[in-house]
Amino acid sequence: MGGIGSTLFALIVMVVVFLMMGVRVVRQGYVYTIERLGKYTLAAEPGLHLIIPFVDRVGQKVNMMEQVLDIPGQEIITKDNAMVGVDAVVFFQVLDAGKAAYEVHNLFMSIMALTTTNLRTVMGSMDLDETLSKRDEINAKLLVVVDHATAPWGVKITRVEIKDIRPPLDISNAMARQMKAEREKRAEILEAEGKRASEILKAEGQKQSQILAAEGRREAAFRDAEARERSAEAEAKATQMVSQAIAESGSQAINYFVAQEYTKAVKAFATSPNAKTILFPVEATQLIGTLGGIGELAKDALGGNPSSPPPAQPRRAAPTVPPSGMGGGQ
Repeated sequence: MGGIGSTLFALIVMVVVFLMMGVRVVRQGYVYTIERLGKYTLAAEPGLHLIIPFVDRVGQKVNMMEQVLDIPGQEIITKDNAMVGVDAVVFFQVLDAGKAAYEVHNLFMSIMALTTTNLRTVMGSMDLDETLSKRDEINAKLLVVVDHATAPWGVKITRVEIKDIRPPLDISNAMARQMKAEREKRAEILEAEGKRASEILKAEGQKQSQILAAEGRREAAFRDAEARERSAEAEAKATQMVSQAIAESGSQAINYFVAQEYTKAVKAFATSPNAKTILFPVEATQLIGTLGGIGELAKDALGGNPSSPPPAQPRRAAPTVPPSGMGGGQ
């Protein structure tokens, strides 16, 4: 009985071990390839799977997540025979685990070699200036070429990026001098354009100033002419009124106007600050006679009898006028 029990226990242990060998748990983000007697049969998705021990086995554990592959620095000769160093990175994702495991040996090395070769081809067909200024174009070309080449492997190339482009030192110095010259050229052009714009604006300002001054002079001349015209009209009207008064009143109106102007002239002589001696070239009786004419006009204005003869004026001796240089100051 003891031997039977030991044998039964051993069988149970073997069954448990056998079952444990047939259980496989696939992690998330991975796919296991299952080989039966050395032949690929299926791709085990994440989760619990049962296989036949000693018949089935796990071939490869394929990472299905997006991965990045660093392309080491490459020395590439451009179309214009310039040697540049280039670094790049490739982002890819496995879509078919069976193809990625069995269609290509060493997937990472294959993608790296394929990317390096096409990188040399694409950048070798471009000038140095194009390689430095058209990184997006280089990335797009590499993406199309490498993705097409890796499609049979069940791999999708998502991105290809150029990290760095290193031209030779002498070319870098020449590019720096060229950039400096370009910037100085732009600065001189901008300064010249600024001066030109300033001169144009100054000339425009002077032009507008001259136009406004000419318009002002024209307006002033027009106003002056209008004022002279108005003054001439007033003078003509005044002359007409004087002529009418003379025609109506005769010599009395003339005496009034003459006496008024005569009085103003004498007053101007008397109030002059520089006059020290006044010479009267006419007799004083003329002024008195003129004042008599003014009195007659006043009587007529107040309703007096114009036909009555004027009162006789007393005769007075004419004032003695001292000779020039002998009289006192006024």
